[in-house]
Amino acid sequence: MIRSIFCPKEGPRQFNLNPTQMVEALKDPEGLLWMSLEQPTVAEVDAMLRDIFHFHPLAIEDCLNDGYQAPKVDIFNDYLFIIVHALQPDFPLDHLDTMELNCFLGSNYLVTSYRCQNMGPVQAVWERLEQDERPIEHGADFLCYTILDRLVDEYMPLLDMMDEEIDQLEDQVLVKPKPAVLQRILSLKHSILTLRRIIAPQREVMNRLSRDDLPQISDQHRIYYRDIYDHLVRVHDLSESIRDVVTGTLDTYLSATNNRLSEVMKALTIVSTIFLPLSFVAGVYGMNFEYLPELHWHYGYLVVWCVFIMIVLGMLWFFRRREWI
Repeated sequence: MIRSIFCPKEGPRQFNLNPTQMVEALKDPEGLLWMSLEQPTVAEVDAMLRDIFHFHPLAIEDCLNDGYQAPKVDIFNDYLFIIVHALQPDFPLDHLDTMELNCFLGSNYLVTSYRCQNMGPVQAVWERLEQDERPIEHGADFLCYTILDRLVDEYMPLLDMMDEEIDQLEDQVLVKPKPAVLQRILSLKHSILTLRRIIAPQREVMNRLSRDDLPQISDQHRIYYRDIYDHLVRVHDLSESIRDVVTGTLDTYLSATNNRLSEVMKALTIVSTIFLPLSFVAGVYGMNFEYLPELHWHYGYLVVWCVFIMIVLGMLWFFRRREWI
């Protein structure tokens, strides 16, 4: 699917332009052309990105690559190629995944391309244009900022969800640690590592866009990209804090399970220690000798049980006095 909008300096807007109209729109230095390639085919990518915009083959190849592409910004002669990552909608915390968004930013145009089913930030900006015209009234760089800002804002709810999840896990670890809790802790730790793997290079991308002297981004709009960078710094710091808390929770879980195992081993050791002398006494009187002392004594069995009880009580008293139980 291909959506496009052209806003000339004077005159009405044009929607869903054909290739000929796009070529004419690119000739207007004061207009703004936004084209969105949504789940495009190889033929559509070649026809639009190569034949109309004449982008570099390596950038086009990155748009067609289904593998993981790290966030980056490539500087070409008259445009910027930006790769960023957005969060999947309705993502589970134990299986965090991201969507790749490719942006070509020129002086009078913006091209966005993604191969996923639904890119929330782009769709949100399209819907916003129906009520608010500011994103397209201030140029292509401000429109690109609007999309990237929406993309970064979606990270904060994720961190809030992670914070609530780790609070619940801490309570469960202290009450009764179970293997299911350990699985949730490890899944959450994996999700945080995935998030930090994306945030770190994406933060550097925004740093370059806000600090480097790029002709595609005006001086008055560079401060907006600086704001996105500040948000990513805060997200990175929060993810670092959550990672430390998750690591601490994992250590607490391991300590709790080790303590629980020690208590079990302690109880089993006490039982074994108590039954050891009882087994010795029973073994002595169970030997098959004809002339065994007290073998035919009428009260022998009762005496042996009394000895058993005295040994058990004596050992329990000894263990409690030494504070072993």
